[in-house]
Order: sequence, then structure tokens, then C-alpha cells
Amino acid sequence: MSAYDLVVIGTGPGGYVCAIRAAQLGLKTAVVEKRKTLGGTCLNIGCIPSKALLHASELFDEAGHGFEAMGIKVGKPKLDLAAMMAFKDEGVDGNVKGVEFLMKKNKIDVHVGTGRISAPGKVEVTGEAGTTTLDAKAIVIATGSEVAPLKGVTIDEQRIVSSTGALSLEKVPKKLLVVGAGVIGLELGSVWRRLGAEVEVVEFLDRIVPGIDLEVAKQFQRILQKQGFTFRLSTKVTGIDTSGSRLKATVEPAAGGDAATIDCDVALIAIGRVPYTQGLGLDAVGVALDPRGRVITDAHFATNVPGIYAIGDVIAGPMLAHKAEDEGVAVAEILAGKAGHVNYDVIPGVVYTNPELASVGKSEEDLKAAGIAYNVGKFPFTANGRAKVNRQTDGFVKILADAKTDRVLGVHILGADAGNMIAEAAVAMEFGASSEDIARTCHAHPTLPEAVKEAALAVEKRAIHM
Repeated sequence: MSAYDLVVIGTGPGGYVCAIRAAQLGLKTAVVEKRKTLGGTCLNIGCIPSKALLHASELFDEAGHGFEAMGIKVGKPKLDLAAMMAFKDEGVDGNVKGVEFLMKKNKIDVHVGTGRISAPGKVEVTGEAGTTTLDAKAIVIATGSEVAPLKGVTIDEQRIVSSTGALSLEKVPKKLLVVGAGVIGLELGSVWRRLGAEVEVVEFLDRIVPGIDLEVAKQFQRILQKQGFTFRLSTKVTGIDTSGSRLKATVEPAAGGDAATIDCDVALIAIGRVPYTQGLGLDAVGVALDPRGRVITDAHFATNVPGIYAIGDVIAGPMLAHKAEDEGVAVAEILAGKAGHVNYDVIPGVVYTNPELASVGKSEEDLKAAGIAYNVGKFPFTANGRAKVNRQTDGFVKILADAKTDRVLGVHILGADAGNMIAEAAVAMEFGASSEDIARTCHAHPTLPEAVKEAALAVEKRAIHM
């Protein structure tokens, strides 16, 4: 029997960050992890390995199609997929070991095994050596999410894959079918398209990247189509025949109609993720879930059972690693008697394709639905000096500002390095900035972020370079 101030179940970005912050604040802390490696989905089979392959495939594509135009003659690059996968695995290993180091540095006990809440204040950990019970004044559920299944389709991680299998294919498929035009499908589709696959995306909705500002999403789709993506929108996959040497996916209009067949070598199922709560004993202790299987929490991340809290993908809100991290910090501070808080109006989201798509705050559709009057400022990267010389002119910056107060309500960036540029917008919005504030801030020249300043100027129709 071990006693702790806090036991965190799950060591993804939310869980391990929560544990570290709690330890910093003087709480005796332990984490429970079912994997033999720390870091959760993000570090092991999600954010980190996917970014490694995105980076490597971008360089491969650039070497094959962009170098010669800049006077760099290297010949046609050859793909060593096994070596690229080893590069990815090396990056994952380094990050995982980093989290292990942080646990030791902060004197956090790590219990490897499956965690189950047997009663308020008690966590059973079942591992290779048997079952132990941890006593805890507080328990934080940070178990993340898992791949959402597609009815009638069995994922074997060989030919029909989730994001996990798509990160470890042994050869480049001749044709990849991506089911779902969200972040995961488009990122992993981008990897394999650059490496030589023909990529077709089937999406149930009438648009790609749901939730993103519609104007930005439409431009994003046009760019991806120019790169070679094929899209079938308002379409559903009703089954996949695995009996032949190639897969045969049956599709039909989302609204109903005649069916068609798509032949492919690999099918990636990327229709979303669902909270991972199975085996936690939540029913037995009475923790309430919403109709979507998420743990219900109050403004302080507390469940309906005293002493049990939840953060990250298992509760409401965007399933993003950095959202989970901020919640982890907030709940640790609340448990230590401080005022932990997360500003859900300023959580950026990024699609790490090339170009990247990043946004924070409200879309035009959000503002129209809420009846908020707003002004729009847009600036294309075709008019940005650095983007021109870098041959990175796809996309634009869009800023939405309150028509009465000029406060920035949303920023959307489609372009090279958008994922880094969105941080400026997030900081500005966190401080309640107006578009005028951004417009009056001196930006270094020549840089891509000058397009953010120009979009802010464009809110009042005074952009300089267009």
C-alpha cells in the first residue's frame, strides 16, 4: 500500500505535465502507465512520430521537385523507407527518454500497469508482477483517446490501418485510401503522397477539416488538389472487401444513392478519436459520463465523485495535446490551493501539412452563428517578400476583429510555418489585443510573420503591400 497526494492515470502530455506541476508544488505524486514507455499516444504513436515523417517526407519531396530551381543539382532522390522509419523511431525514443528523465528529476513514482479506480482514493495497478493498490488524496484521469472505429470495417494495421499502422508501413502503397478529411487523415495522407502514393480522401461531410474557417478550408482543399490529392466529399464508406490482392472499398453518397467501388492497396481509417475510459472502473465508483462517453467535469476539472478529476481527451473540448497540458497544469495548481485556469477561447490548432494550416479563436461561421459583428483583414503570401524568395507563396493570413471594439476574435493562417506563426496571434489574443495592436507592432523584415501584421492592417483596409 502506497500513499500519495496525487495519482495520475496516464502519462500522455496531459498526465505527465500534470504530475510534474504537482511535484513542483510539493505534492507527493505518482503516475500509472499501461505502456512500457511513457508519453502516451502523442509521443509514441501520434504527434511526435507523425511530425518526424512529415519533416522527412517534405525534404524528400523538396529534393525531388524544388532543389533544381534553386540551383541545387543532386539528381533524383532515392527513398530508403526502412531508414526513414528508423529516423522516426529515434526521435520517439529521445522524447520518451526525456519524459522518463523528468519523472526522476521531479521524484515522481512511475507504476507500470493498467490502472483501475477501485474506490474513491484508491487506484489498483495490475502489472507483470501482480496487482498493487495506491492510496491517493486525489486521482486525475488522463487516459486520452483511441481511434474511432468505422462500422463494418476491421482494422488489422496491415492493409486497413489506423494512424498507428499508417506510421509504420513497410512499403509505399501504390494507392492509399484515406477515410476522413480531418487533421490525421490529411497529415498522414501528405506523408505517403510525397513518398509516391496516389491518395484519395473520402469524407462524409461536404467539406474538409471540419471546424476550420470555411474560406480557409476551401483554399486548403484547392492547394491539396494541386499537389495530387483526390477528394470525394459528402460520401461514406460502407465496407471494405479484403478478399483480393487489393482492397475494394464500397462508397455511396452520404445522403444515399448508388454505390461505387474504390480499389486501393491500403486504407487509412481516420474518422476521429473517442475517449479511452474502459477498464478504469468508472461505473463502479459512479463517475458520470456524457452521451459521447466523455467524463463530465466542472470548471475545476472535478468529476461528480469527490477526489476524482479528469483532463485531456477524456473530457469535453478539442482533442489536442497542448490543451491537455494546460489542463494538467491547471488541475495540479487547483489541488495545491492555487487558481488554475485554462482559456478555452485561445487554444490554437494546427494541421502540419505543407503548407500548414493553423488557427486560433473564432471562425467566420462561429461569429455569424453568435450574431457578432466583425471586420475581416486578409493578406496573401504571394505579396510577402520572404515567401516569394522562398517559393512558399501558397495561402494567406486572415484576422477577424470585433466591429465595435477591434478586439481580435480569430486568426487563421494557411501557409508555410503557420504552426509557429499562430503563436503570435495566441499571445496577442491572450492579452486582449486589437487588430490595431498587432498592426502597430514592429515585425522583422523580411519574414513570413509580416503577413500577420499586414492582415491586421487590412482589417481597416490599410495593408501596405497589396
